Amino acid sequence: MDLRRSSIVLLILSILSPATLSMRYELLSGHTKCISEEIHANAMSVGKYSIVNPNDDHPLPDSHKITVRVTSPQGTAYHEADGVSTGQFSLTAVETGDYITCISAVDHKPETMLTIDFDWRSGVHTKDWSNVAKKSQVEMMEFEVKKLFDTVTSIHDEMFYLRDREEEMQELNRATNTKMAWFSFLSLGVCLSVAGLQFWHLKTFFQKKKLI
Repeated sequence: MDLRRSSIVLLILSILSPATLSMRYELLSGHTKCISEEIHANAMSVGKYSIVNPNDDHPLPDSHKITVRVTSPQGTAYHEADGVSTGQFSLTAVETGDYITCISAVDHKPETMLTIDFDWRSGVHTKDWSNVAKKSQVEMMEFEVKKLFDTVTSIHDEMFYLRDREEEMQELNRATNTKMAWFSFLSLGVCLSVAGLQFWHLKTFFQKKKLI
């Protein structure tokens, strides 16, 4: 019982904690960096990307261009952009799995180092609650209730997802145990057959030698 309570607490904390993927990294011309994010079916996901201007007083040079591609676990393209410096995407997952965003720096000679800002949010974290509060002019209590309700819904979906995964693992364990049992019986049958053949061979040998 304590273990189950601990698991539920950890699940709630993991969902309440920031589940956004926000980073800044460097990318050399002609190179590609791919980032994966596990997204559940029917969950919404949004992302935005941009190249950091190395000189704020001047526009981005022509060498600072990227190609972006977002794909599903089955390889379906949800977003494609060529030769851009900034952009954003949004999708609703039709299947559970790892969705991949690949950002490629356009090939350029001499090689140039680009700095990329990338932000990716999924599920309840795709909602900008501060804007929701400003637009709807709701009371603070109502705003908190809406936010809490959305979080509880996300926890509910996550628990059902984990339960389905647990059932799949149990089914896999049962199938594995059944196969191992049949393999054990087969191995025992082979061993008994070999022992019987050896006994018959030795008996025949001794009879020919008239030792028995």
